[in-house]
Amino acid sequence: MIKQIILLILVTLIPALELRASIPFGMLYGSERFGIQEGALSWPFVVLICMAANIVLGWGVYWVLAPILAWFERFSWFRRWILPIMEHMRQKLKPYVDKYGEMGVAVFIGIPLPGSGVYTGAVGAFLLGLDRRKFAVANVIGVLIAGTVVTAVCLLVQTGMDLPCLKWILKG
Repeated sequence: MIKQIILLILVTLIPALELRASIPFGMLYGSERFGIQEGALSWPFVVLICMAANIVLGWGVYWVLAPILAWFERFSWFRRWILPIMEHMRQKLKPYVDKYGEMGVAVFIGIPLPGSGVYTGAVGAFLLGLDRRKFAVANVIGVLIAGTVVTAVCLLVQTGMDLPCLKWILKG
């Protein structure tokens, strides 16, 4: 069981996939080869593990951005070329963050499509100047949205509901 939990967390940590891959992996594609026995973990437990890992991942990414940026600021090329671009972007987009706040970030994180998620949401929120508390709330709401959508689709597939848009995935 511990091996299965660790594997679900590792799949959740993959950029661009996150819980969009780990929930279906844990719910639908249990495999002895990967150490997941079908039915060994209940679907609510799989969802809980994947959502918790994704929330912590978003907070971690946001938290390490400031030290990484501070490290890069030691280099003159970064200060000369990159910082002015970032500052211009912050000033230009700050009114939109003020207007829509964390809900805009939450919806972006919650859209279960490649390219959205906690990695890009954390970087975007950081560059836009959203403070840590607001990002923490947006991250949780976004992960709950994404986790709910992905879980609903997985449950529909598991119960045999015919979803034409997903047929090509299941045939592969």
